[in-house]
Amino acid sequence: MSIDFFYFFIFVFASFRLTRLLVFDQITKWIRTPFLEEKEHQLEDGSVEIHVMIKGRGLKRWVGELLSCYWCTGVWCSIFLLAGYGLLPTYFIPIILVLAVAAGASIVETVVQRISNH
Repeated sequence: MSIDFFYFFIFVFASFRLTRLLVFDQITKWIRTPFLEEKEHQLEDGSVEIHVMIKGRGLKRWVGELLSCYWCTGVWCSIFLLAGYGLLPTYFIPIILVLAVAAGASIVETVVQRISNH
């Protein structure tokens, strides 16, 4: 499979967004809950620190380890998106584009928030 520079960046953004979706976003907490337990701790300065504990043994623990590691999940998300594109492009191109556009929008929003807070 050969991809050009444009598609490379589309895959980068799509993989970034899918990884964040699985590892951090509240909407997918139900996916992480069987494998991870999150405990919040109030710090003296008022901020909240979250400690993640991995549940279970064997495969359950492996999935928990995977979901607790942004870098590990990112590798598997990239493999999933590239394999899907290679095997079923008709189905995966819209998914990849939606994820890539959402990633771009989240980056723009972060920049706008930082500029407006200064």
